Order: sequence, then structure tokens, then C-alpha cells
Amino acid sequence: MELFAILLSLILLMYFAFRGYSIILFAPLFAILAAAASHFSLMPVYTEIFMTKAAEYFKMYFSIFLLGAVFAKVMEDGGLARAIAGSIAGRLGKENAILAVILGCGSLTYGGISVFVVVFVMYPFAAALFREADIPKRLIPAALWLGTFTFSMGAFPGSPQIQNIIPTAFFGTTTWAEPLIGVISGVSIFSSGWAWLLYRQRQAAAQGEGYGLHTLNEPAKSAAEQLPGQWLSVLPLAVVLLANLYLSNPFAWSWAYQWNEDILLPFKALHLSLLSSSLDKVRAIWSLNIALILGILLALVIGRQQLRQKGGAAAALNGGAISSLVAVLNTASGYGYGSVVASLAGFQVIKSFLMDIKIGTGPLVSEAITVNIMAAITGSASGGITIALGMLGTDYLAWAQAAGMPPDALHRFAALASSGLDSMPHNGGLITVMAVCGLTHKESYYDLFVITIIKTLLVFVFIGLYLAAI
Repeated sequence: MELFAILLSLILLMYFAFRGYSIILFAPLFAILAAAASHFSLMPVYTEIFMTKAAEYFKMYFSIFLLGAVFAKVMEDGGLARAIAGSIAGRLGKENAILAVILGCGSLTYGGISVFVVVFVMYPFAAALFREADIPKRLIPAALWLGTFTFSMGAFPGSPQIQNIIPTAFFGTTTWAEPLIGVISGVSIFSSGWAWLLYRQRQAAAQGEGYGLHTLNEPAKSAAEQLPGQWLSVLPLAVVLLANLYLSNPFAWSWAYQWNEDILLPFKALHLSLLSSSLDKVRAIWSLNIALILGILLALVIGRQQLRQKGGAAAALNGGAISSLVAVLNTASGYGYGSVVASLAGFQVIKSFLMDIKIGTGPLVSEAITVNIMAAITGSASGGITIALGMLGTDYLAWAQAAGMPPDALHRFAALASSGLDSMPHNGGLITVMAVCGLTHKESYYDLFVITIIKTLLVFVFIGLYLAAI
């Protein structure tokens, strides 16, 4: 009966997410439903498990959501993001329209700009390039998704996106974990997806299909605006990446920053309930916090003229801060839900099944499958990886240590897997992409689904290659 209640709650969570209902409201309700057949009383499940775990997540990651959203808003309102996107689009031109869109999205995402902001910034350039090159508009969502939500988000080492940050708290790693695997797998996902879209472009051209007669959300030609220089605009992105690299010091360079290993000791006497157990749990988050602050300050200076025309720096800073709240509360609610499920006796059946997936050495296959399942159910890469690692992260780490496998491998493949089956039809980011482009699932989802299959399968290919090499 407990297992039935858990499965029913999962199905309902997926259904309501697909229908567009807020997970902030419904995750606790379905967590209580999952616990209804257990020996727990329901209200303590809500206040003592769900809310405590949601608070843990909020405490750990809110600063990343906050500073990341503020950085993205300043880059957007200051015109820096548009300057970078316009430069890439202009240099590659209509002959390489698909490549320009993918690279433009990838550069902005890897530089630390929120994936949703990237979509809004890049869409006008994508539509103009595709229209000029007479490429079907229905391919734009797949190009935007490939550049924004795949290799630059969870594969490339050092990515400041949340999907690459979450594993650091579970495994004591940095955002630069397994750089070689990250680069090779990221390039493979990029190349495979780009090849598919080029094939689809040639196929459409052979059939005489062009851009099409579209009127919904077609970007109008705007008057030329005075944007910051392209090289100046890139500086804040470079500062975020380089400062994060220097401060997190993933390769133990003697000249890079060295955090004091005893920095948390004075706080243990205060008996703080959510105090991190070790420096490894927070080193990567602290490093990225500082890097984002430096990026924000530099972007405010470079984009000051554009910012004055849009309400000043206060408007951008306040707008970014407000927008961060929904994002972090959504993911914290997902984490709270997963924590409730993981605490139930009935979950042991599911846990045993997932932990019994033993292909090769270590837990990589089991981890990738679990993250993909949760990402598909929640329709969210960050939600999927958070719930999966919240339920089984400790077990996976113990399993990896027993097998002599470094935690960095767990980190990189978890981040890669999070951007696998997340792109189900009910994914909030996907729905946003479709809405921004003025297209429907019927018109555009096929190519995006093919890219979903490619990126999901490639994760397991690289797991196989990694296991064969160790």
C-alpha cells in the first residue's frame, strides 16, 4: 500500500506539472499523499521533513539563484547580452544560421546568464537569421534548446548553471569536476545535435520548405541601438568563469586561492541547525558567489548607459532578485518532495531496484537512470538531479568510494544526466521556448525530441567508455 501511495503521488506530480500547476503548491500536497499509507502522522511529515529539507535547499543554493538572476538581468538590461549575441550572429551570418544560434546560446549560458534570459535574448537573432536564410522556423526551438539547455548547462566543466552546482554539495566536488569527460561529452552532444539540425535543414530545402508565413511573435526590425562593445560585453562572463576557477581551485594549483580548512570551526560552538558539515560542501558555492558578484559589478559599469534608459541599476537589481524567488522555491519544493519519499519505508522497494542496477564498476549507470527518471517526472533538470541526489546521493557516494571511483565522476555524469530526459513536453523551459517562438509542440517538438534522445543516449555511451577506461 505504501508503494502504491508513492507511485500515485509521483504520477499526480507529473500530471499537474504537465498541466502547468505550480510545484511550490502541489509538491507538499503530494508529499503528504505519498506518506498517507505510512506510519508517520501527516502534519509532522509536512513541517519536520518537507519544510526542513526545503529550508536546507534554500539555505544552500538561494545565493546562487539570487546572484545568477541578478547577473542575468544586468547583462540583459545593460545590453551586454544582446551585444554578444549580435556579434556572434553577425560574424557567422545567415549561411551558418543554425550554428550561430547554438554558439550564441552556448556562450551566454556558459558565461552564467540564466537559461530563460538566454532564450529571450537569442530568439530575435534566431528568427532574423532563419528568415533571411529561409530555414523553417519550426527548427528554432530545437536550436535554442541545444545551445542553452544541454552541453553548456551540465556538460562543460566550470559551468555556473545550477545543474552543475548541485552535485558539489552532495559529493564535495567543484564545478570543474572531470573536465576531460565534460569537454568531450559536451562537444559530442553539440556536434550530434548540430548535425541533426543541418540534416533537417537540407531535407526541408530539398522539399521546397522555407521559413514559412508566421505572424505570431515575429520580431519587428528595431532601430539600431547603442550597445556596449562586444569585447567589453564579454568581460563579465570571462570574469565569472576565471574568478570561479581561481577561487574554487579544482586542480589544487599552488598559486590559486586556498580556503582555510578550519573556517567553519568557530561556528560549530553556536550549534547552528543547518551548518555545513565540512568545507567541501560549500567551497564551490562560496567561490561562485564571489565570482558572480564581481561579474555583476563589472556589468553594471559597462552597461550603465543602457541601464539608465531602463530605470537604472536599481530596476535591474530588484528585477533579478524578485525573479530568483520562484526558481529557487520551485526546486526547493521538489527537493522537499523527494526527501519525504526517500524517508518512507515503502520507498525501499524502489531504492533497492535502483541500487541493484549494477552494470560495470560503481553506481554511474544507476545514478544516470535515476536522475533521468526524476528529471522526466518533474519536467526539470534541476528538479530531477536535486530529488535523485537527495534520495540516493549518500548511497551513491558510499558505493563509489567502495569501488575506488572518484566523486568527480559521480558529479559530472549526474550533471550530464540531468539534461537528458528533462525535455519532456511538460518541461517549463520547453513550454517557455515554444511560447517565445510563437510555435506549438505539434510544429516543433519532433526535432527537439530527437535531440533529447541523442543527449540521453550519449550519457550512457560515455559512461561505458569511462568504465572501460578505468
